[in-house]
Amino acid sequence: MTQQVPSTEVSEPELSGVRNFRDVGGLPTVDGRHVRRGVLFRSGHLAHATASDAAFLASLGLHTVFDFRNAADQRLEGPDIALPGVRNVNLPLTDPADGAEFWQMVRDGDLDQLRGLLSEGKAAGRMETAYRTIIKERTAEHSKVLHALAEDSVPALMHCAAGKDRAGLSIAVTLLAVGVERDAIEADYLESSASHRRYKVHRTDSSPNAMAPEVLELLDPLFDARSEYLAAAFETIEQTWGDVDTYIAEGLRVSDATRERLRERLLD
Repeated sequence: MTQQVPSTEVSEPELSGVRNFRDVGGLPTVDGRHVRRGVLFRSGHLAHATASDAAFLASLGLHTVFDFRNAADQRLEGPDIALPGVRNVNLPLTDPADGAEFWQMVRDGDLDQLRGLLSEGKAAGRMETAYRTIIKERTAEHSKVLHALAEDSVPALMHCAAGKDRAGLSIAVTLLAVGVERDAIEADYLESSASHRRYKVHRTDSSPNAMAPEVLELLDPLFDARSEYLAAAFETIEQTWGDVDTYIAEGLRVSDATRERLRERLLD
């Protein structure tokens, strides 16, 4: 029976400039253990962190911040703030040019353009395709993350732009590697849909019907965390490698010994 996933709402800090922050600690594994608190965190980007946000983040004793944004993201949002003594590792999980024109259209485009690209399930389909692609094509990056965590890189914070997709998949892969229950991984992932966590898309002032209800409805699947997106990732693992253990061992080149070190570092 799946154990109840503990709520993170009680102890969550009030961060002004960092969205979707949480400690992944407390999630249950299939063998009755739990992810240790204070060793693995996730969030949106840190570029707009306030001084008080930075002080809180510095208090976590982080060893490494993994930033999965690409160059286009960093130009748009800015670089992460510097945290004293913390190593910053940038591992883009999408090509810097991938989707640049699309996202420009999201910010500037008119309703006809948006309807053509996002209506009738196209937006959700785009998300599922992106999840499948990251799982299949970014094995080297996920391998680096797992090896770094097993070696010395905890406590660690993983983030992308919104902390939902690229960071969400990287957290999911890490949790799979240490044996966290699938239902618990999904429950943590779905927390990114909470209104106070969601990434705020900025439409340009000159764009027609900038924040019209139809625009918001068309864009909603892009900024939502949906179980079918994560399911597409899990399905891709099974279709490509057969099962999680083979994916970890052959797809990510992570040995049993490395997985055991991961468990030692991340689990109670």
